[in-house]
Amino acid sequence: MRACLFLGIATLWLAAPSGPAFADADPGRGKTVFGRCSGCHATTAQNKVGPHLAGVFGRTAGTVAGFRYSKAMAGSGSVWNEQTLDAFLAAPTKTLPGTSMAVGLPNAQDRADVIAYLKTLTGP
Repeated sequence: MRACLFLGIATLWLAAPSGPAFADADPGRGKTVFGRCSGCHATTAQNKVGPHLAGVFGRTAGTVAGFRYSKAMAGSGSVWNEQTLDAFLAAPTKTLPGTSMAVGLPNAQDRADVIAYLKTLTGP
């Protein structure tokens, strides 16, 4: 079952529509757009309704210590990078059925900018 879930997630992430070029993303604007996310996620080592996002880029999904993840997220085994974050933020529940995160960022430029901002955050 876990292998099937992982293969399904990997297929969705690889088949996700490509957004704007990440090289053109604006981390400053991403910080502003991230304000929509800050009710649930912190950029410091503080878990809120969602896990903290300090050092999220390059981290294996579902591994922040002290945060209780959905089984889907904890078992995904995925690593957060531009492509996986873009797909997940575009449609969290479609990309990872069973995830607790239901709010996404439908605008491709918003996602690219937020991802550029997340790349600037260092780990706890």
